[in-house]
Amino acid sequence: MTKQMIEKAAVYVRNELGEDATGHDWYHVDRVRRAALHICSEEQAGDPFIIEMAALLHDIPDEKLNDSAEAGKKKLDLFFQSIELPDEAQNAIVQIIESISYKGGRKTELKSIEAKIVQDADRLDAIGAIGIARAFAYGGKKGQPIYDPAINVREEMSLEEYRKGKSTSIHHFYEKLLKLKDLLNTDTAKNMAEKRHQMMEQYLEQFYLEWDGQDR
Repeated sequence: MTKQMIEKAAVYVRNELGEDATGHDWYHVDRVRRAALHICSEEQAGDPFIIEMAALLHDIPDEKLNDSAEAGKKKLDLFFQSIELPDEAQNAIVQIIESISYKGGRKTELKSIEAKIVQDADRLDAIGAIGIARAFAYGGKKGQPIYDPAINVREEMSLEEYRKGKSTSIHHFYEKLLKLKDLLNTDTAKNMAEKRHQMMEQYLEQFYLEWDGQDR
């Protein structure tokens, strides 16, 4: 029964997010699912079914991808009703999804090892080579410039400022991506993050050389 629910969730998410151009497409979700299951196995912790379902569904109610937070929540609720998921499992999955978002860097207490694992998997996909690609895809979709040295990096932000304030794709590295390595929960994720973090630092060094015309 659990395998059928996972298959239904995968089909549902692929249909909902398959055409997304902000870096929150099916392939992102599938990478998060696979990374979460890898961390679960390495750490020998957590319920694999809850982890896999939460990883698959984590972007469905995201307010960035819906008309509102309420519309996203309703979409997730309707899906749960369609597969008749028991309340206990449903509540565990919803609690994970609601607690793992970055939200401008404000710390949210994670109440389960499953939430820590899914959050780590999602954050790993925001850094490294794929993270760089996703940052520029999302920035372009939002209409942000690649870089503007006249804009200051934002340190402390409300959720509203984080979502809608003026920034650039390069600034996003400093406002979020470079912070993620030190915000991971599990040893497995921390080890996976090292090389990805270094790649982002190297990328930025090269970017500034080219921006200043010094790469000769």
